[in-house]
Amino acid sequence: MYLTQLRLDPQSAQARRDLADPYDMHRTLVRAFVHDANDTAPRFLWRLEPGQVWAAPVVLVQSEQAGDWSHLAALKGYLLGGDDAVASKQFDLVALVQRPRLRFRLAANPTVTRAGKRLGLVGEDAQLAWLQRQGERLGFRPEAALITGSDMIHGRKGSSRVSLRRVLFEGVLQVRDADLLKQALAQGIGHGKAFGCGLLSLARSA
Repeated sequence: MYLTQLRLDPQSAQARRDLADPYDMHRTLVRAFVHDANDTAPRFLWRLEPGQVWAAPVVLVQSEQAGDWSHLAALKGYLLGGDDAVASKQFDLVALVQRPRLRFRLAANPTVTRAGKRLGLVGEDAQLAWLQRQGERLGFRPEAALITGSDMIHGRKGSSRVSLRRVLFEGVLQVRDADLLKQALAQGIGHGKAFGCGLLSLARSA
């Protein structure tokens, strides 16, 4: 599995367009994994990192195959100059989930389906309960979880306008089933993946 960090230049008009519309961002990132319009893009997950988004935007991309980021370097001013504008590393999912406790960060779209309609969950209690249910299904238990951000994101997909709630969860989790957690890491959690939701990041816990 590959994890790539991209540092964008907020002075670039195209970077600002992508930052304003997550589906435009997704379409730009797809180009790292396809050669032409006939290729089918492999599964990848991405997330706009929290912080000073319009001052120092950082995008994380997780993919099973290495991306070719030369197209971004070729876009004048899109990446913030310097050798660290693109940083990629390979990591082992199996080794990562062997630890009993891990720090985590997840930007997700918590939803519930009622009467055949998918509804976004509002309120921290409902959103944290959603995370708990995801953990029970996907092999982990949130030991300490906080909501450190929540906003509405808007984009367009074809001729349709899409709006969804993005919630940033951070904390510590216990690994209950390493195989299920590995699948969740690879496939993402919840809906809205093309809009920058679903990427679960793990790191060693102190």
